[in-house]
Amino acid sequence: MPSMEALRHLLAPAILALLGCAGVLVLLLRTGLAWRLAVDLPNHRSLHTRPTPRVGGWGVTPVSTLLILIFSPALVGVALATLALGLLSHLDDRYGLPARLRFIAHLLAAAGLLWVLPPTATPWLALPLIFALVWLINLYNFMDGADGLAGGMAVFGFGAYAIAASHTQPDLAGASAIVAGAALGFLLFNFPPAKVFLGDSGSIPLGFLAGGLGYWGWHTGAWSWWFPMMVFLPFIADASITLLRRLLQGERFWEAHRQHYYQRMIQMRGAHRGIVLRWYGLMLCSTFVAFCAMDMPRHQAIAAMAAWVGAVVALGWNVDRQWRRFSLRRPDSNKV
Repeated sequence: MPSMEALRHLLAPAILALLGCAGVLVLLLRTGLAWRLAVDLPNHRSLHTRPTPRVGGWGVTPVSTLLILIFSPALVGVALATLALGLLSHLDDRYGLPARLRFIAHLLAAAGLLWVLPPTATPWLALPLIFALVWLINLYNFMDGADGLAGGMAVFGFGAYAIAASHTQPDLAGASAIVAGAALGFLLFNFPPAKVFLGDSGSIPLGFLAGGLGYWGWHTGAWSWWFPMMVFLPFIADASITLLRRLLQGERFWEAHRQHYYQRMIQMRGAHRGIVLRWYGLMLCSTFVAFCAMDMPRHQAIAAMAAWVGAVVALGWNVDRQWRRFSLRRPDSNKV
């Protein structure tokens, strides 16, 4: 565990990020500007029932970028790429951009990171890593569909990064603490019932940071390659299994839908808050397993992580089982 001194150094930028993000969102809401920038209108695929501003990214992304430049200058390239993705994604929120243009931007951001920090020991990993980073960028966007879910995952995930890197990589730890703090500032307005949504201008940059900072930590020796995967396992498992299932069924996976596990859980229970709190429990367990595995002998770490992955898969299987029963009672649920 990090020393109290290390934690104190992380608290200052995290609190600044929290206050900065919350301040921006208060300003946008009270001036009415939030409603002019981007609004999410409910439709038959939505889990919400009233129009809600999609401006969470306007707080999270610029505040995180600015504070990373101040407190973690070693990550200037990551910060600027994050800001560029946020600006492009806001245009997508507001006007709708072609999928090809968005994909090229995500690809350039991932390739740029690997150009700055190439996997020199194993250069053949470059292409798989670019693919993984692009997937994480979009994964966060796919999982941003329930009040409090993406913001909570960011608080847990980047908080875990900050603690794990505090011993050896102060710049990485500071950047992670900043993102966690900004996410907490956003969560104050997004916890059910949400007053604002994250939007692509927030979810895309957070996805890039989850992958980019995770790779940075592995490359610099702050943690093993599996640590980011374990920390973000609830998001990775839900999004990846859902995508694979839609691909196997021949569906257009890029189109909006309500087939994620968290979406089905909310449809069955009819409320966000209780389901989101259960997901927070999953996130907490994942970070706990990740930290425990860091201090275990290799064979014990593998066994612990395999057991937790098996538990997550079992939970998903149980949701599938309940969904099939629910669908028999509500045939219309199969249409979404």
